[in-house]
Amino acid sequence: MSVFPRISLKPEVTDYLQSVFLNKEVLAAVGHQEAESRFQKLLTCLSHPPSYTCVRVSTHLASLEEIRHKLGDELRKQQLCGSSADEISIQILPHPQIPDVLLLPVDGPRPAQQLSSEVVVGAQCGSAVLRGAHVFVPGILGSPKYMKAGDVVSVVSDLEGRCTRGSSDFQGKKVFVGNGVAQIDRSDIFCTDKPAKGIGVQMVEPLYHSPSFDGVLPDLVFLQNLPSVVVGHVLGPRPGERILDMCAAPGGKTCHIAALMGDQGEVVALDKIRSKIDKIRQNAQMLQLRSIKVYCFDSAKAVSSDSGQDPQGPPFPPESFDRVLLDAPCSGLGQRPNMSCTWSLKEICSYQPLQRKLFHAAVRLLKKGGVLVYSTCTVTLAENEEQVSWALSTFPCLTLQPQEPHIGAEGMLGAGLLPEQLRLLQRFSPELSWDQTETPAAALPRRADGDTIGFFIAKFLKN
Repeated sequence: MSVFPRISLKPEVTDYLQSVFLNKEVLAAVGHQEAESRFQKLLTCLSHPPSYTCVRVSTHLASLEEIRHKLGDELRKQQLCGSSADEISIQILPHPQIPDVLLLPVDGPRPAQQLSSEVVVGAQCGSAVLRGAHVFVPGILGSPKYMKAGDVVSVVSDLEGRCTRGSSDFQGKKVFVGNGVAQIDRSDIFCTDKPAKGIGVQMVEPLYHSPSFDGVLPDLVFLQNLPSVVVGHVLGPRPGERILDMCAAPGGKTCHIAALMGDQGEVVALDKIRSKIDKIRQNAQMLQLRSIKVYCFDSAKAVSSDSGQDPQGPPFPPESFDRVLLDAPCSGLGQRPNMSCTWSLKEICSYQPLQRKLFHAAVRLLKKGGVLVYSTCTVTLAENEEQVSWALSTFPCLTLQPQEPHIGAEGMLGAGLLPEQLRLLQRFSPELSWDQTETPAAALPRRADGDTIGFFIAKFLKN
């Protein structure tokens, strides 16, 4: 149980994904053995974190080198304050093609002896631990019966969401993610009167070692997966433009767009979930970006029937924006690390109609000559290449455009797109470069650009 081999999926979902990655066009191109090997590698690498931690830096506030130096100082202070005797040297590497990205190699999986005393955490918390986080109290589901602050414990992640809160002897399906020191008594964790907050277990021997960014230079560095940073550059915002981010929460891409514009122009951020809107505003304020306007609104209904004067907020008249980013709600099967997905096949396949509704609104809101970027963090054909094929046939005004930078792979076969169209798409396919025997720093930039989350980007021009 110490090293998790592959993501845990329902059998129907595994069969569905296998049919995607072993479709007729793929089999004809690479053969059954290679296609099967790639699919099995995908299932394995999805359960592990990428080999680099990526941070986007606020180059609108300071230079890359200045931020790199400050970050190094902060992380060295973090190591000096830590209780682990087995620390690693801090490497902070600039990306060779993306001017506002710093990369930190992740060390792991590392040998760690699992203990009999276990703290059980939820799957989301377990994934965060694998990317450098400590265990915060709300993520703890179960603990040893008499656990006290200062006890050394193993942290295990509940893969199927079956651990009842307060359990002291959970026997369900779980996976070991490292060892830590309890910071709080069990009685305080599960207190019903006033639940505790803060760090519950400080990780001292994680399976994967990467820095914790909690409270580290919050206005200068922003944790963001590499493909998500690429999206902003592909959109290509320019000062003075009016840009729409349709599904904006929590605001990482919104803030990146505003920064790339030099905070000159207007970035309209929409999200229909009210609880997420404040997070966008907080991020914009923290990064000192004033060009962002945030509204709680359903982007699928963001087109007004009135083509007259533009109101202050949504809905907007047709052709109101120079550029539109549709980072669509999706099945999220490219997220890493993801040790377990309990979704049914029906849930996995439920996103395509919503994505198409949003696409209709995006095209109507985009000016002639404007740019539309469509992206997802999933690996299916139905939500990626098939959507591109549908869009090109549904909207004759759209044409695919080259992407800059283009550091991912081309699009996947199987959706009936032409080879020249596939080359214009950008699919981040971690299974094509994932190799745990290779030292990350020795493989930059190939491994940094390939061993990422699964992601997809398409760029269109409205003629």
